[in-house]
Order: sequence, then structure tokens, then C-alpha cells
Amino acid sequence: MNKRDLLIEIGLEEMPARFVTDAMDQLSDKVTNWLLENNITFEQVEGFSTPRRLAVLVTEVSEKQIDVELEAKGPARKIAIDQEGNWSKAAVGFTKGQGASVEEIYFKEINGVEYAHIKKFIKGQDTKEALGELENVIKNLSFPKNMRWGDRELRYVRPIKWLVALFGNEIIPFSITGVQSSNKTWGHRFLGEEIEIKDPREYEKQLLSQYVIVDSLERKEAIINQIKILEEENNWFVPIDADLLEEVTNLVEYPTAFYGKYEKDFLDLPEDVLITSMREHQRYFPVKNKNGALQPFFVAVRNGDHQHLDTVARGNEKVLRARLSDADFFYKEDQKLKINDLLKKLDKIVYREELGSIGDKVRRIEKISEHLSQLLGLDDTSKQKVNRAAGICKFDLVTNMVYEFPELQGVMGERYARLSGEEEEVAIAINEHYMPRHADDKSPSSTIGAIISIADKLDTIVGSFSIGIIPTGSQDPYALRRMAAGVVQILLDKEWNITLEELLDFTLDLFVSGNIAKIEKQETMKELATFFKLRIKHELTSRNIRYDIIDAVLGTSIGNIGLLIKKAETLEKSKTLPNFKEVIESLARVINISKKGEDGVIDPAHFESNEEKDLYERFVEVKPGVINSLKEYKVEEAFLLLASLRESIDQYFENTMVMAEDEAVRKNRLAQMVQLAETIYLIGDMNAIIVK
Repeated sequence: MNKRDLLIEIGLEEMPARFVTDAMDQLSDKVTNWLLENNITFEQVEGFSTPRRLAVLVTEVSEKQIDVELEAKGPARKIAIDQEGNWSKAAVGFTKGQGASVEEIYFKEINGVEYAHIKKFIKGQDTKEALGELENVIKNLSFPKNMRWGDRELRYVRPIKWLVALFGNEIIPFSITGVQSSNKTWGHRFLGEEIEIKDPREYEKQLLSQYVIVDSLERKEAIINQIKILEEENNWFVPIDADLLEEVTNLVEYPTAFYGKYEKDFLDLPEDVLITSMREHQRYFPVKNKNGALQPFFVAVRNGDHQHLDTVARGNEKVLRARLSDADFFYKEDQKLKINDLLKKLDKIVYREELGSIGDKVRRIEKISEHLSQLLGLDDTSKQKVNRAAGICKFDLVTNMVYEFPELQGVMGERYARLSGEEEEVAIAINEHYMPRHADDKSPSSTIGAIISIADKLDTIVGSFSIGIIPTGSQDPYALRRMAAGVVQILLDKEWNITLEELLDFTLDLFVSGNIAKIEKQETMKELATFFKLRIKHELTSRNIRYDIIDAVLGTSIGNIGLLIKKAETLEKSKTLPNFKEVIESLARVINISKKGEDGVIDPAHFESNEEKDLYERFVEVKPGVINSLKEYKVEEAFLLLASLRESIDQYFENTMVMAEDEAVRKNRLAQMVQLAETIYLIGDMNAIIVK
């Protein structure tokens, strides 16, 4: 079968850098799926991208679709053939729908029932006849933000300027927003020109001649290599931030790294301020010496060649100098301010209309932090530090520096607190209370920082839920999922013996008592429990815990998260025990029958069999051990104690009718089952565990 290469390129106005990689992958995936769905064979799919183009090259695409033989299933024999042995209307309709006749029907047995079937042969068509459908593939790309231009109806990331669509050397004809597909593309905006692509495999090479490196990985590698050369030539160390490298790669089509300098006096600014100014605002890489000390230089990447690079460097130096001058001014002005004066300004900043001001939020953080301090049994000195750190944790939000550089919230708070004479632990906690800032970030290292971090995050989460703001689907504008994951991470790392429900309940009461909550408390607590269980489920899944065991430990209250994780890990490990199936079945049987009863006092006087008495005595003996083992995080020991009841439970059910006719006996037996089930639930809901 003859084969050709396929090339699709979408030429655009410059896209936001953060959209480029995902859009390239999306185009490659959609083209791949379209080819597979249309039974068109190919060898390889490769995606390309720059700020001005998205492209895909597919090699060795067959010129004809594969011939396909399908088997269509129709009605059952008893429906296909009537009582007289003739084909029914259902059978005739089935064959017409398949483009066949009843003579072609044959029967096949499926699960003991015979069904009519037809074999269908679909002859492959010429590939080029179907390729016009790629127009819809292009139109259906999705982006975080779209725009419309002119009188066009299509919403797209940026206006489409040109379209390349080639099958071999033949143009695939279609038009989008008035732009007709062709074999013409454009090189670099300033250094290149319009060119014709005559062979899809020459695409990369031809664009390189026009100062465009279409392979994003090659551009990234070129940037890294050029930075390394500058490092070696100047005896520098240039730390390369992965996110910044990705962004810069998607900002340029033909990268050329260069360096500039700034005045040494600016090194008196905090390092975070300098790096943030360079990285977040100018997309520059900071420069350090081999000992890690920041140097008065930066590395930038130009979208172009080496021509007039000195002029480009001077221009970038001028821009950075202005930015750093502003930072220097803000830093000096902020040091003239008093923390207590800044705190008063927080009452004038709306946190969220229904939840009050930032000042209101800080006061709630203080109360939650104080409650956490009491639960942890901190000494008076530590409590005072927690109270102070909680009370001033947001003061830097109204400083000039954080207003200009929001990324430095917490970082500047720590520095300014230290300069104002606050205790070191208090200063550190101001920065740490924002941690973990993202999925790969660490938890706060200090107890004070961890307490305030949890208090801040719980205030945001619970406050949002109390007024009906609950994440749904992919919508989570206030990053509540990330904050909940942070709470879980901190509680796991710190291994505090605190139940999550107790923290949620205390926090929610602040909104209820303050007449802020709009949703009934019990309903909100239920929503919060479900929300946090999903975060914990994600954590357990990442630890390779089986789904049914996850359901078992999450089937009851959350409690101590660290202990809950250990329960899951113990059950996961225990499932390989030779009697695991029998133990789970016995414990699950207790849970099932307990649902028919209510908790009550067990009266041994109502026991009628030795098995009843034996189970009761064994339960009384085992229960304290289970509870104490769990208090000491010895979950495996607790589970083995429960497992030791298996024989007594089996004997009990074999010789005892729980639902006895005598009401007193029945209630007594159900009370025994309820109390035993409550102890089993301390490990998990055994009904959820699948055993074979």
C-alpha cells in the first residue's frame, strides 16, 4: 500500500506561553485519534510548537483506509423468527439497517441465548477524501481562554493567520475563518519570510533556515546549552528553574541567551526580592557564584540571533534597573512602618464580602490557632508565640513590597517581622503559614508555622463551605482542594493526635456563632467530611492502597489522619495472611447484624449458651487492647486482636439465633453485636473489603 507523510500547521498570533505545550500535545492526540478512528495506518506522530504555530507531522500515512469486516449483533432468535418460522419484522429491519438481507443472517449463542448476526464488510476509501475532516480537529482544540476577532464566530486562543495542510505534496483543501489551507508558512516574525513546504519531512529543516526551531525540546536544550556556555565562560552558577525554562522556551522561536548586569548596591535587597524581580517580571535567570551567592548579573533569552546583542542587553539592563529601583524604594519605605499600624489597615481590606475583611479572617485564625495549641498541650511560652504569630501573620499584605510583588507574601512578612524585633520563631511562622504553597512544596518545619497554616487553610475552606462555595468538577476558583491537601499533608507530617472532625467542628462554629454561615451546620459538616475524604483517598491511592480497603477505612469517621493511613496500610499488608478472608467475613457478619439493633447495656444474665458467654468474655478481654493499641499507633496489633475473635464469632453464629423471639434476649444479643461492631469500626468497615 502506498504511503505519504501528513503535515498540519496552524499559524497564529503569539499565544500565551503557558498554553503552548498543552495545545501542541492536544493537537497531536486529536490527530492520532482521528487517524485510528478512521482506520488509517501510520508510522509516527510528532508534535511541534512555537509561540506562533502548532503543528503535527505524521509519517507513513496509508493512502487508503483499512478494509474492515465487522460483526453486527441483532435480535434474539425467538424475536427474529416468528411462530410460523418466518423472519420477523425485527429481523428484516435489522438486516436493512446493516445494508444486508435476511439470507445473510446467522446465529451465535451468547450467555445461553442465540442472537442473529450479520457480517459486514466495509471497503476502505482513499485517505485524501477523508482528510478534509481535519478542519474540525483544528476547530475543536480547547484552550484555557479564547477570543473572537472581527466578525468571526469561531472562538480560539488567538487569530489564525495561516494554515498548512499537506498530504505528501498535495494540499488538503479547507478553510477556517476565511484562511485557506495551503503549503505556505512563515518563518521568524523579523528574521524570516514566507516559504513553501513541498515535502512534509522537510518542514523542520526549512523553518530552521528561516530562524524557527519548531521542536520545543530542541529549543529548550539550546537554551540550557547556551546558559552552560555562559556559566563556563564567566565561572558562574545559573540555577535553572524548570517552570521558568518552560515558559521562556514557549516565548521564543529562535533562542539566543545573553547576559546583562545591574549595580552591586542592589545586592543589599533581600535575595528573594531580586530573584522574583528577575524571574516573575522579566523572565530572567539569576546568576550566582560557585558558593551560591547572588551576583549582579542576569541571563536572558532573546527571540532572535546574535546581531546587536549588546544593544539588547543594555535595553534589558535599563528595564531591570527601573524594576529594582522600585523594589529598593519599597523595601526602604516599608521599614519605616510599624506592624501594629499595618494591622489596622487589614480591617479595611475585604477578604470576601460574606466572610468579612482580612482583619476578620486574622481574628478567626487566632481563635483556631489558640484551640489547636490547647489540643496539642503546648506550654504557656509556646502559646504566646502562637498567638503573636497568628495575630500578625497577614500584616505584610499591606506593605508596598507585597503590593508590587504578591509572590513575596509571607517571605517579606518574615523579614520585616525579624527587622521589627519579633521573636525568631514568630518571624519564621509568618512565612511558613503559607506552606505548602503547591503540591511539591514542603510542610512548615516549625510547630507554630504548622498550627497557623492549618488555622488559615481551615478558615478559608470551612468559611467557603459555610456560605455554599463548594468546588464542583474542575471548578475550584479559591484553590480549596489544594488547601485541603495541605492540611492533610501537615497533619500527616506532624503526626499530631488530633481528629479532623474536631477541628472542622470548632472552625465551623466560628461562622455559625458569627451569623455568617448560610448552610445548616450538619449539612456543611457532611459536605466537609466528603471533601476531605476525597483528598485522603488521593493520598491513599498514591500509596498503592487497594480501592476497597480505601473504602473500608473511609467508611467511618476520618478521625486522626495519620492513624487512618496506618489502618489502610495494615489492611493492605494483612490481605496476604492465610486466614484474611475468613477473618473479614466474620467481622463483616457482626457489622451486618448490628445494623438491626441499638446500643445498650449487655446483661450476662440473659445469656442462654456457652458461645454467647465465650464471645462476651473474649470481647471484654480484647476491647481494651484494641483501643490501647490504636492509641499507640500499633494498628497491626489491634487488627490481630480483632482477628483473634474470629473463632468465637463463628461459634456464636453457628449456635446462637440473634433475633430470638424473647424480646429481652433479642435486645441483649443485638446490644452485644452493636458494641462489638463499634470496636470493629475502629479499624474500618469490613463490609467494604472484597474477599474471594
